[in-house]
Amino acid sequence: MHTRTFGKTGMEITPIGLGAWAIGGGNWQFGWGSQDDNESIATIHRAIDLGVNWIDTAAVYGLGHAEEIVGKALQGRGEKPYIFTKCERTWTERREIVPSLKAASIQREVEDSLRRLDVDVIDLYQIHWPQPEEDIEEGWSTLVKLKEQGKVRAIGVSNFSVEQMERCKKYGPVETLQPPYSLLNRDAERDLLPYCERENIGVIVYSPMSSGLLSGRMTKERVAQMPDDDWRKNSPDFQSPRLERNLELAKMLTEDIGFPHNVGAGVVAIAWVLSNPAVTGAIVGARHPNQIEDLLPAAELRLSELELDQIEQFMQKHPVQV
Repeated sequence: MHTRTFGKTGMEITPIGLGAWAIGGGNWQFGWGSQDDNESIATIHRAIDLGVNWIDTAAVYGLGHAEEIVGKALQGRGEKPYIFTKCERTWTERREIVPSLKAASIQREVEDSLRRLDVDVIDLYQIHWPQPEEDIEEGWSTLVKLKEQGKVRAIGVSNFSVEQMERCKKYGPVETLQPPYSLLNRDAERDLLPYCERENIGVIVYSPMSSGLLSGRMTKERVAQMPDDDWRKNSPDFQSPRLERNLELAKMLTEDIGFPHNVGAGVVAIAWVLSNPAVTGAIVGARHPNQIEDLLPAAELRLSELELDQIEQFMQKHPVQV
């Protein structure tokens, strides 16, 4: 698999990275339902064997569990992928999520992540959310210090606005941004992606398939049967009237675009995201080895101008219903 230059980090990363949100399992506020840890480890191994050279996780995924699984999966592996994780989402003994950008809190978080991941240094450390907003400067200056201390190699942010990244610049350059970006969420196109392109900030986007909606495997019946601890069950995109429109888009991506390439809607949706010149890579979540196998062709698929126009025409004819 070819690689792309990841902004100012000095890393060359594959266009697709493995996302570890879902492998955190259920029993927490933003869980995806129960998950078999052995399946998770097998998925990580398969992704690496197929050439994926980075994994994106976060301390809060499964309240520490996803990081532990990533660390366990990489034990004894010779050539290891880059590991990206995040801070700021802390939690209480009652499993309540509490945002914190205080220096002491982040110092504790990084030590906990290093222990769970079983590594000496984290390749990319990101602030998960800009919350509490009044503490952004304290949080970012702490990440700058962690890099100086050698605990992390590169630092970035997730879910930040241009204005918030400008505030961070006073203390040290923002090296990466992780925003949501997909055919169903194009907000990043307005100012975030142009800004990152100008500033040479590496961009890895999350939810390129809109949390599975554009995978081509989602149905109304499957949504109805989701467990109560799957956060998607309460998402507007998974409820009428948006659900029907989103499933129709997935059908079009499969039948009109994917079929000639012998790929499914998910591959097309990821390839569409990767066609934006400001995007370095896409985070692709997978819970089973076959899922990452099915989606990796997106790294090499180049959509034609005609295909891109066809997708754009559908989006204009079927605007989001609120």
